Amino acid sequence: MGLLKFLVVGAAVAYGINYITKKGPDGKSIIDDLAENGPEWMDRAKKYGELTLEQIAVRAQNFRDNNGF
Repeated sequence: MGLLKFLVVGAAVAYGINYITKKGPDGKSIIDDLAENGPEWMDRAKKYGELTLEQIAVRAQNFRDNNGF
């Protein structure tokens, strides 16, 4: 049973690697897209995180002000 599970997991990993490195009609793979757009996505995620933290801080302050904490 352990060997069968090992084979299934290995096949799934091999298929996944093949899928993300396979070139599409435009000649680029998923890995190429991630490498190219990754820094831009990280900047967007940081801005979203900062905005969310600001909103949480405002809500927490309002809660403290309204409930006497």
